[in-house]
Amino acid sequence: MITETIKPTSCQLAWQDAEFGLFCHFGINTFYDKEWSDGSLSPAAFNPTRLNTRQWVEMAKAAGARYLIFTAKHHDGFCLWQTETTDYSVRAAPWKDGQGDVVAELAQACHDLNMPLGLYLSPWDRHEPCYGDPPTYDRFYVRQLTELCTRYGPLFELWFDGAGSEGRTYNWEAIIEVVNRYQPNALVFNMGRPTIRWVGNEDGLAADPCYYVVDSAAVSIYTDRQDAVPKAYMPPECDVPIRQHWFWHADDLHTLKSKEHLLGIYYRSVGLGANLLLNVPPNREGLLDEIDCRRLLEVADEIKRRFADPIPARLTQQGALITLDFGRPVTCDHLILQEDLRDGQRVDGYTLRAEDRVIAAGCTIGHKKIHVFPAITAQHLSLQLNTEAARILSVDAYHTGHEHLPALDALFDPALFESKMMR
Repeated sequence: MITETIKPTSCQLAWQDAEFGLFCHFGINTFYDKEWSDGSLSPAAFNPTRLNTRQWVEMAKAAGARYLIFTAKHHDGFCLWQTETTDYSVRAAPWKDGQGDVVAELAQACHDLNMPLGLYLSPWDRHEPCYGDPPTYDRFYVRQLTELCTRYGPLFELWFDGAGSEGRTYNWEAIIEVVNRYQPNALVFNMGRPTIRWVGNEDGLAADPCYYVVDSAAVSIYTDRQDAVPKAYMPPECDVPIRQHWFWHADDLHTLKSKEHLLGIYYRSVGLGANLLLNVPPNREGLLDEIDCRRLLEVADEIKRRFADPIPARLTQQGALITLDFGRPVTCDHLILQEDLRDGQRVDGYTLRAEDRVIAAGCTIGHKKIHVFPAITAQHLSLQLNTEAARILSVDAYHTGHEHLPALDALFDPALFESKMMR
């Protein structure tokens, strides 16, 4: 229930408008068939012979992604930039004789192709000896974050993964001061002073209601604990891998999600008012896998096909009742509703009717709400809101030829993930 209206920042609204981002897990794990490693793997194996970050960005753009998040350091502590903080980095790898910098190459590709870049910097570090000394490690982590925030241009998002940090307290005041000083427009994911939050699962699924003002946030899949946060506008991001695992593995092609399932994720993330962050990991050559890319483009092409021809409605609001007029009788099986969020999220219950028949209903609308229903033909519809304070930005009708939500056939299986993680 919406009991308090808090306005978003312009950066939060821009992030919500982005809707869909590509996640790229890449690092020392990629070369050892690991999901998590303990910081002891030798950098000698890190040698992506055909690394092409421009290919990653071009594929992201072709798939309709509007931002890209990259694992600059995962839990193993291996750094993919020329850091001064540790020897456990690309400096110790044979790739480019230790002179390479994956973050720099990706930042340049993103700049060249106008793709907003976000960086993932794991707070948990299984390699760094001082991790057991919290004040010393906090200073170490601040140095790493400062390098990333000062060397690679504007950052769209900073991704602080809670996995492995359950029960650990960091000096978030010092950490967030780095963000405030050097990247004040970056969205902060999940920890510290979050401005966006984790949806609470790794299936990529939001729910209705999808509230943007919250006073607690989930930490990771390994705990039910919710961290209390000051009540704030904090929309969710839904993260999910295109296969079963986050890093690339040669033996898990059979877990590649189907086109139908990925469409189902889109409808239940973006289509429920959240952002979708889909992980497509580079392989050992340093390229996005050709098979993953084909599946990604299949999904993108189908989304473009379904929503290529919007039929906008003219909206007339009287109190909490909005009349939709399409100007002529139209046949449709989808409606997309968008709320005007500049003054905050307000809709918390609504019903759509064609004459006296209910065709759709829900709790929240938020940035975007996609409704699917058996095809109707109508010129006028009515939208009854729970409050006359809400403003609807737009309602568009579509005739896609599909009258049901895409099915989900492969939800995240923690047991399979953990078996790979522990190998």
